[in-house]
Amino acid sequence: QVQLVESGGGSVQAGGSLRLSCAASGSTLSINAMGWFRLAPGKEREFVAAIRTLTWSSGTYYADSVKGRFTISRDNAKNMVYLQMNNLKPEDTAVYYCAASKYGLTPNLASYDYWGQGTQVTVSS
Repeated sequence: QVQLVESGGGSVQAGGSLRLSCAASGSTLSINAMGWFRLAPGKEREFVAAIRTLTWSSGTYYADSVKGRFTISRDNAKNMVYLQMNNLKPEDTAVYYCAASKYGLTPNLASYDYWGQGTQVTVSS
């Protein structure tokens, strides 16, 4: 089992920045990729970004809607994954979830095995 705990959410004005953190614990050696997803009111949970957790690979994958604004990174020594969000827009408002995949780097929600409880991000115009 893998436990995930997100932090760093909050409220910010449009154009501002936030950095989300995800702390992983448990059987983390079984994980090949970490991802961020978000759930906005009235919408389905959607993929935001993902990163391989293998030390010899730094592959990343972003949703088109966040490319150039969001950056995913990791610190394997600390079992941490981060999502730096810049130039935030009101449409980025959502609950952001950290997820872990044993499968690998993918935007497919169904391929993620473990999920955190989520952290709220609110962007006002």
